[in-house]
Amino acid sequence: MMNTTVVGAGLAGCEAAWQLAQRGVGVELIEMKPDKKTPAHVSDDFCELVCSNSMRSDELTNAVGLLKEEMRRLGSLIMTCADQTRVPAGGALAVDRLAFSKKVTDKIKGHPLITVIAREQSEIPPGRVIIATGPLTSDALAEQIAVLLQGTQYLSFFDAAAPIVARDSIDMANAYFASRYDKGTADYINCPMTEAEYKAFQSELGRAEEAAVRGFEDSGVFEGCMPIEVMARRGEDTMRFGPLKPVGLNDPKTGTEPYAVVQLRKDNAEGTLYNLVGFQTHLKFGEQKRVFSMIPALKNAEIVRYGVMHRNTYLDSPRLLDKYYRLISQPRISFAGQMTGVEGYIESAASGLLAGIEAAREMNKLPPVDFPGETAVGALALYISGGSVSAFQPMNINFGIISPLGHRVKGKRNKNLAISQRSLEIIDDIQASGEFKR
Repeated sequence: MMNTTVVGAGLAGCEAAWQLAQRGVGVELIEMKPDKKTPAHVSDDFCELVCSNSMRSDELTNAVGLLKEEMRRLGSLIMTCADQTRVPAGGALAVDRLAFSKKVTDKIKGHPLITVIAREQSEIPPGRVIIATGPLTSDALAEQIAVLLQGTQYLSFFDAAAPIVARDSIDMANAYFASRYDKGTADYINCPMTEAEYKAFQSELGRAEEAAVRGFEDSGVFEGCMPIEVMARRGEDTMRFGPLKPVGLNDPKTGTEPYAVVQLRKDNAEGTLYNLVGFQTHLKFGEQKRVFSMIPALKNAEIVRYGVMHRNTYLDSPRLLDKYYRLISQPRISFAGQMTGVEGYIESAASGLLAGIEAAREMNKLPPVDFPGETAVGALALYISGGSVSAFQPMNINFGIISPLGHRVKGKRNKNLAISQRSLEIIDDIQASGEFKR
């Protein structure tokens, strides 16, 4: 039987391993947990969600909603497990993070063609391999990748995880359930702040003491995952135009918009835990407790997991990878996940899906499936492999990188929906073809 190796059992690695095994290719999946964990990991299970339990919008008028639906139709393991462990989150897809990880782990370990090997991989394996070790790649393997790339420079940034609080410790006398503009169900706990409360909070947050993170600078922070304290330092109103935006969240007590609102999102199916939306942070734990307690509804909140800062490293992919996520200089090696410059849970899984499909077809001596730029999964692959990109930065899926319609559609939502409908027709044609199913 043909075999290949996947290194890393995160979202991308598990998805790649599943796609390979589903196509008859034996897989050795190498994962350093449980023997070794990074500071951001606590569970022994695969696909541990360390930042947020939200996989963002599930609507076809949003590009990530389109990407999810494409993946469902292409047999994604990650989407199957996410749908089966979802928790209420309005128009978004959020999951019970522990149940999600366990379900993925059970599926992977139960597949007859996947052999899980628990060890830290310090060198690049021989033969056909997909490296999906993510932003938390161990130093030993990262050094070997640097040698492989003959000194090609890494581009690095840092991610931060938001704190989680116990639901029964939230002061609901100073909070209310609502979704913005009453869209979807009222799944978010909203913690309003007056102008005086907000300004005092912003001032203290901006000068709170951070944990030591070697090499961290504000200029290196990826804007999509900026620590809340960095926002506070960038201006008095920066947070009010970001995660503390009050627009569309009228306080039922007053009937008006508060000056600022901190939103909490359910973090587990039981609803006993809530995370602070947009509050990624690398403050010292004591400082998190002190400053976040200034939010009236959280004055006595029990923080069950503090925010932590962790490294995120990605490749200069347009100069290194092709649209199948293969290393141009050594096509036996593919990369998948955030290392490639895709940003986000779903995007990482999508890269693993495509890398796994294409590697399996290669192993089965079949031609590749060319997912075009009209599809979200294809647009991501084309973005990270686009040689014309001069200053490469990680990218979430968005309609801006998907090929335009070529004709005018009135209204942004209508245009986005038309793009999604076109994409799904293409995906259905690909998925239904006899060639794809071989």
